[in-house]
Amino acid sequence: MNLIKQDWFSDLKPNFKVLSFKERFLCAVGALLGLAISSWISWSVLGGLNVWYIAPMGASSVLLFAVPSSPLAQPWNVIVGNLLAGLIGVSCAMWIPDLTTAFSLAVGLAIFLMMSTDSLHPPSGAVAITAVLGGKAIHQLGYYFVLYPVLLNSVLLLAFAVCFNRLMGRHYPYPKQINSRSKDPTPTQKVGIQPQDIQRALNEQTELLDISQYDLEKIILEAQELANERRVIHFVCRDIMTKDVITLYQEDDIHQSLDKFKHVNLMSLPVIDAEQQLVGTLALYDVVEWFKRAADPRAPWEFMVKQIMNRKVVTVNPEQPIQDLVPYFVEKSFNYIPVLEKEKLVGIISRADMIAALQQQLINLNIEHSTQ
Repeated sequence: MNLIKQDWFSDLKPNFKVLSFKERFLCAVGALLGLAISSWISWSVLGGLNVWYIAPMGASSVLLFAVPSSPLAQPWNVIVGNLLAGLIGVSCAMWIPDLTTAFSLAVGLAIFLMMSTDSLHPPSGAVAITAVLGGKAIHQLGYYFVLYPVLLNSVLLLAFAVCFNRLMGRHYPYPKQINSRSKDPTPTQKVGIQPQDIQRALNEQTELLDISQYDLEKIILEAQELANERRVIHFVCRDIMTKDVITLYQEDDIHQSLDKFKHVNLMSLPVIDAEQQLVGTLALYDVVEWFKRAADPRAPWEFMVKQIMNRKVVTVNPEQPIQDLVPYFVEKSFNYIPVLEKEKLVGIISRADMIAALQQQLINLNIEHSTQ
């Protein structure tokens, strides 16, 4: 296929797993019931108090019911994070007359203290702002605001989240995964990635990741198991070829082809016709030579890719062993070799693909020898 244009709107979207309709529906129902029940109980306990429920609980419900496995959604974070933010917010409201300065400083201090106590909870930032901008009713409560509605709302919503998530078969609070029989790593960890390996990698990160160390380790191990199932000793071209091929059409303007070379930073591209059949290759060297000829008024007029492309192309079929390709990459310094199936271009194999495949074959052979 041709070069895919960058969709700037897609770049703004997160790389986030979309859950099934059932899971999305349950998350929404959990938040609805959790907020309704906890707010009703708060109203019953606090009577006619104007601030019987605060808006940040809506943000907390997103974490508690949609991503309960997040480190930011654990009980310690909900309770301690909201308490710290409430205390700081009330203090700033009482001692700093300028509202903008008060709520800005409150949120900044809340973030610092939550990160220092490992209790980061994003909705707590809204708790700090509420304490400053909540109006006369909240200001009259003073530090009681931290107890009610903040602590009361947090405990009630958290209690319902624990019951609901467990009823749905989810683990919440998320349990620590340790070897209960000894201090050594678990049996799986001994022969694979160990917690200290993950910890060392995480220590290199300068940003906070919204995933627990165990979850990260679990995902990596599961991915490794899937990769092992796919492991083969003898690769064929189909196993390693790139299917999403950047191509030129033979009717393309040469100037347009140059733009594509510049964008993808490749030295050569395959050329196809309207039926997706390979008809040649065009190297950046060919374009440079065309520019040289274009300066000569006696040179024939050429403006399409098919007029300057190389029509002699070495190809392979998908089931061909990759060992057949080695001489072309080693002796003739090919950058890539097209893969054809029923005379149509279905992929290419680059020098980098070959290096990765040969390295994996060496690893697989070493594993076999070590287990014999």
